[in-house]
Amino acid sequence: MSVSDPPDIIPVPKPRSRYLIGTSVKQAPSSDRNDVDQLPCPDVQVDTQINSEVETYIKNEVSDDSSSQLDSTTEPPDLQAVETNCNETILWPESLDVSPSSVPDAERTADSTSSDESTVTLNSSKSHDDLNKDHHNSDKTSVTDELMDAQTGLVTSEVIHQVPKSQNLHIKLDKPKKPRAATIRVSRKTQSLTRPQQRTNECAVAQSSWLDVWKGRKHNVLWTTLDGNLVSLWKKRTDKFTEYVFHVTSITNIRKQDHGHFSISLHKKHLEFMAHSEAVQEGWLVSLYATRGKEPVTAPKQHGPLVMKDPRKKVYTAIYGHSLWIYSSKEDFNIGLGMMFVSMNIASVKSTGRHSFSLITPYRTFNFSADSAKEATMWLENLNDVIRSALSYSEVAHRLWSNPSNKVCADCGAANPEWASVNLLVVICEACAGAHRSMSSNRSKVRGLKLDNKVWTEPLIQLFVLYGNKAAKSVWAHNIPPAEQIRPDVSPDQRAEFILAKYRKGLYHKAHPLAASQKLLDQRLREVVCGPNVEETLSLLCSGARVSCSTTDPELHSAISVAESYGQALQTELLRHNEFVEAPDFEQTRHSEEQMEELHGKLDEERFLFSQGNESAACDVLDLTEVISVFDCSAGQTHAFEVLTLTDRLTCSADERNTLLGHMLHIMKVVLAGVVVDDDLVGVCAVSRASIREGAALQCAEVWCTLQEGEMTIHTKEHSSRDTVFLGAQTRCHLQHSDNSILLEFAERTLHMQFELEHSCLKWYELVQRAVCSTTDGPQRSGSVPCSIDRCISHITQYGLKVEGLYRRCGITPHISKLVDALRVSPKGTVLETDELSILDVSGALKQILRQDVELIPQTHKPHWLKAAALSDEVRRLQTYRKLLKQLPPDSHATLAALCGHLHMVQMHSQVNRMTAHNLAVIFVVTLFQELAMNTSVVQLTRELIVRHMEIFTDHMETDGEFITVL
Repeated sequence: MSVSDPPDIIPVPKPRSRYLIGTSVKQAPSSDRNDVDQLPCPDVQVDTQINSEVETYIKNEVSDDSSSQLDSTTEPPDLQAVETNCNETILWPESLDVSPSSVPDAERTADSTSSDESTVTLNSSKSHDDLNKDHHNSDKTSVTDELMDAQTGLVTSEVIHQVPKSQNLHIKLDKPKKPRAATIRVSRKTQSLTRPQQRTNECAVAQSSWLDVWKGRKHNVLWTTLDGNLVSLWKKRTDKFTEYVFHVTSITNIRKQDHGHFSISLHKKHLEFMAHSEAVQEGWLVSLYATRGKEPVTAPKQHGPLVMKDPRKKVYTAIYGHSLWIYSSKEDFNIGLGMMFVSMNIASVKSTGRHSFSLITPYRTFNFSADSAKEATMWLENLNDVIRSALSYSEVAHRLWSNPSNKVCADCGAANPEWASVNLLVVICEACAGAHRSMSSNRSKVRGLKLDNKVWTEPLIQLFVLYGNKAAKSVWAHNIPPAEQIRPDVSPDQRAEFILAKYRKGLYHKAHPLAASQKLLDQRLREVVCGPNVEETLSLLCSGARVSCSTTDPELHSAISVAESYGQALQTELLRHNEFVEAPDFEQTRHSEEQMEELHGKLDEERFLFSQGNESAACDVLDLTEVISVFDCSAGQTHAFEVLTLTDRLTCSADERNTLLGHMLHIMKVVLAGVVVDDDLVGVCAVSRASIREGAALQCAEVWCTLQEGEMTIHTKEHSSRDTVFLGAQTRCHLQHSDNSILLEFAERTLHMQFELEHSCLKWYELVQRAVCSTTDGPQRSGSVPCSIDRCISHITQYGLKVEGLYRRCGITPHISKLVDALRVSPKGTVLETDELSILDVSGALKQILRQDVELIPQTHKPHWLKAAALSDEVRRLQTYRKLLKQLPPDSHATLAALCGHLHMVQMHSQVNRMTAHNLAVIFVVTLFQELAMNTSVVQLTRELIVRHMEIFTDHMETDGEFITVL
């Protein structure tokens, strides 16, 4: 099929619409499908919990709207339809308009209810015999059959019957009438530098974008790339190994469809794609058609089944060239659809057993086992041969990569670039190499590190090893604004425009001080090449100094001859490659003004999916593990928060506060994974990654900091510890612009916090200043720990865990009384010392405040706790504890949880502080149960509250006698 041939157009439903069909839906055998016009089948999702009270019955007679009926004379689309029994319920989304004539208010009802509330029940009055008369034959392996499987998820041993055409079910694929609850508005800077330019024919086969992808029953949003030879699909742009990969010669058919859809067929298997715009769809189709007619890949050196561990599953592997391809089955191997491939130039292999071996890469270790020792030996021998060949083949690349600056592309930052511009002294990736070639060889001389062996002389290799990207960056990329720096995933148009601006227009270069005079530039070049200062030579060439210049002075030698005469081999090599190139144009034009784009954002586990429309495919994806700061920016009726990465700044907004908090807390839990629970994030207004050091210490610690209600918590992931400091009236905050840091001065300590971005630093300074100015020791909110108790617990946790005899030894009584009075008046402003005796005073003050000011377990509740402690069955006993905890007043519950959590941490350091869980229980049973303290069961109860803290105080849901922990 040529590019100009119109592809087949098949109506395909929007993938974002959600349909729920009763579980009694069955699939008819393919042999029984006869003579029925099939309808476009929407995205279907099983839901076994159907609310019969909201069912809307639709009769067989439907609207006879001729303008929207399916024409029986036209060729029916190759899509399945569905039929349900009369008791089955379907939830229709907002994007569908079901208009039966017998229900005139259906449209109005759909408008007034959400897509997840309006339900439809199809009245199936025909018998199955009547239905079978209307079926027509269809191929079980067709593209749309698999699309149907992907969208419905109804892959069971049961049978799916089709809706007869006589029911005249009318479905419109319109835009949704209101945003889904799962989405949120997102504003960010536009990723393009200026208006996109026309694509050049040279880059026609290069494509990369986020696409919605269906493979059989599996749907995902994947980063998809095409380099002219391979189509690769990745879960994240930073991943090292693909989800799927196949060679373009494995493609048997390409089909264009409606609504941004297109499909790729690989013999019996099909992949369905959806682009976020028709322009992106057209770009992919043009590129895919342009790859047709390529020579098929050569036969593999070895192939066969293996068992891969972690996770354990059977795979099929093959050695192609310098890569090991891994397939999920032999069938996928036969059609060319791989899971991933491993480049042998970064791998090593070793035997791990008689039948097993390991393939080791810097990113992952693959463990394989063969059926026999003979097969394992053959794999080891062949893989070692391929590794030796690959390393020899990429010797130049590895020598250049020995300089860390050459390990990433000088233009976009892609890892392990395999191309270079020998005159510009930059190592670049394949995508940027194409953009360099478009400037022509009189601007940039592009050579491959693994292909052009003849050009790589020893002086040229040394030039790149010693200088390379590091020197070029100081010259060509001296002042690139962060917003204009491109990334590996930019479009070809953006990449080409950036590279033209950088090397042809010289917008970001560091001009030489003599750049105003051509004569002085040329003269200085002849002077510099006499010595080893290659960086200044590069700066002179970048500013327009001429290697060869005509002159009437016969004694004035060229710069090359001067370098040769002084024996400067590296200077000579650089000058030779720049002898006949053109200098930058120095057009002092700037890029277009910064613009913002509005997107819809949806959270997906550890990813943030962005789309231009609420129901359109994803146009971009943010990996939430890249987030370094989150700030709540809500004010009044405006509900918004900011998300910062090293390269992006997103502003997210919603109409309702709860919707906004749901998204913000999800992101916070991802970035703080393993160190917080939901309760820790209540009221948090800021989260940031920072480097922190205390006092005059030189060593910094990488931490995460959270800010809420006048207090800052420092989380250390490495040690799973946290430290809370209070921002009171005595706190002093100083901003230090030079290194994006703030200095926090407390009465007892000083903290130096350095942030990765200036915006994060300024935002934290603003929030801390606001907290310091507004901090008062007023009443606390319901369900929280009293400030005096929280202050003592935090101080002891930070400084007293290693104090021997903590809580058993007594402090000085007058000091304790004075400390208790101060904490009652101003808990945040009270100065707490850090020496051992002062720690004992604080522990004594904590016990006194707990006995005198707080009733952790009310008197009327204690008999129930006593009965629970006497239960012999441990599971039942812990279950009863959890129920009794829910009956406590909110403040008592929160304080008891905080105290037992603190004591749990104390007993974990019992080898140092000698305070075991039993010792702590004997001490604190009086505080908790007073007159019941002599009861051994109650002592055991107190010990269990400490030792089993996580099990008892973590929220649980009861389901059929089992408990499920709510994280």
